[in-house]
Amino acid sequence: MEEDQEYKSYDRMPSSSTTSIHVTALDGLVNVNSLFTIAVFVGLSLTTPGQRSLEDKSACDAGPDIARKLLVFEVVSFSFFLFSSLVAQGLKLAINLLNSKDVDDAFRAHINAKVLRFGMLASAIGSVMGCVFLVLSMVNVVQIRLGVVSCGSVSAVRAVAALVTLVSSALIVYISTVFYAFTH
Repeated sequence: MEEDQEYKSYDRMPSSSTTSIHVTALDGLVNVNSLFTIAVFVGLSLTTPGQRSLEDKSACDAGPDIARKLLVFEVVSFSFFLFSSLVAQGLKLAINLLNSKDVDDAFRAHINAKVLRFGMLASAIGSVMGCVFLVLSMVNVVQIRLGVVSCGSVSAVRAVAALVTLVSSALIVYISTVFYAFTH
């Protein structure tokens, strides 16, 4: 009977060891989001108005519409990474404030597990969406620097193919891992 009560209370209070793991996972997510945010600003800094591509044909130069898309995708990507980081930081803050009474138990918060899981899932989704828009913006950076993909620039096509293939593969692994963690 006591085991049944402990099992039912999981929805309300994660154990101290799982809460510590949650804090560590949230730290990692915030750190990765910070790196991606730096990539957003690098992408913005590499483009200037009227920039010509490195392709020999002037017909392969990206137009203002691609530069506009780049800016939009960078801002949306930044917004998703900021959302993800703020949700993760909020969860960490809640965990730490709930245990501020006892300094020795800083990682043993008694918080609603459903809220914690929902917040972690929201943060993970924010990171995934940020990555998707970061890839879209990097495709536009490639088109501005190496020529429009539809023009058939070999360098641009190879760069975009490598970018999309590798990041898509990594996102599939990440999404699968998050799905597995939330279902087991």
